[in-house]
Amino acid sequence: MGRSVEYKGLKAQYLFIFAGGLLALFVVFVIMYIAGISQWICIGFGVTAASALVWLTFHLNAKYGEHGLMKLSAVKYHPRYIINRLRLKRLIKGEKK
Repeated sequence: MGRSVEYKGLKAQYLFIFAGGLLALFVVFVIMYIAGISQWICIGFGVTAASALVWLTFHLNAKYGEHGLMKLSAVKYHPRYIINRLRLKRLIKGEKK
């Protein structure tokens, strides 16, 4: 109870990245095949892209952990520094406007 989803070592959002990536690769493969591109080029692209996706997903999982990608994306919303334009006297006294 309260544990995150895990499959073959992939946790949380990495499962969604993995599944969504494989689904997107399948759609691209089908579109390429229907467009008339050679069967071997489609298979080569599919195998190469799927291998890269698997490696990247497991690499991100190992590097950032379960909640690491969310923390990494949250950094964008933190201010680099805080500007305080109040006078020092007002800061010390704690007066309000």
